[in-house]
Amino acid sequence: MTEQSKVNQTAAKPVPTLPDAQTVTSVTHWTDQLFSFRVSRPASLRFRSGEFVMIGLMGDPHPETGKQKPLLRAYSIASPAWDDELEFYSIKVQDGPLTSKLQHIQPGDQIILRPKPVGTLVHDALLPGDRLWMFATGTGFAPFASLLREPETYEKFDEVIVTHTCRDVAELEYGRQLIEGLKADELMQELIGTENLEKIRYYPTTTREESPKMGRITNLLQDGTVFKDLGLPQINATHDRAMVCGSLGFNKDIMQILEGFGLTEGANSDPQHFVVEKAFVG
Repeated sequence: MTEQSKVNQTAAKPVPTLPDAQTVTSVTHWTDQLFSFRVSRPASLRFRSGEFVMIGLMGDPHPETGKQKPLLRAYSIASPAWDDELEFYSIKVQDGPLTSKLQHIQPGDQIILRPKPVGTLVHDALLPGDRLWMFATGTGFAPFASLLREPETYEKFDEVIVTHTCRDVAELEYGRQLIEGLKADELMQELIGTENLEKIRYYPTTTREESPKMGRITNLLQDGTVFKDLGLPQINATHDRAMVCGSLGFNKDIMQILEGFGLTEGANSDPQHFVVEKAFVG
């Protein structure tokens, strides 16, 4: 584990040299495997909180031709639709084609950002309900970082339950600080309302390092621990809606559990009880 470090000064914006270039404005390293960063936002970009875009860097030059191709991956936008900048939350893969390079970006550097947002973790894909569950593992918290800062989330639901499962306590820090910051931030209190921010129920768990709540959220749902801890009834299709973002295995397991509770998967074209972000793995 490394200490959290942050670089927050913004360099003068250079003339773009990459296709669809945006400038990095700040970088925060949360652990030796997790970091977040903010970049400038294209003036023409419009998106719904919870959507993702393709971002990346140029790859290494071809050994024979010298030509470079962009390395692009789908990244959920962690900032809300009203923000002047775009925020992203990423893992560091030392031998990963993109993240091995992306983890070294600094303020003033440029990244490629394709301004075509898409995704299923949006309010339009859910039927009206009383409670919204957000199920995340690892950097799957990113789209929920966007939705938790979106006023529409609190207009549509009476309770917002955020579950975040990671291996170690430090990996929960991005989400913990964001949620605590929301409730203490005067701007967010004014934008969303103090009474609405009180709707958030945060339920972090770890699977490896000792913490106040241990265990996989899938197991804690199936044995009823979550409902007992939060003082809530079992999830049901009448009152509950859910969004899921994590590893492929996690997504599959949660889908089966939600279907077992009687919920149906929805989409932009067919709003239902829960949605899953299949483009994301992390």
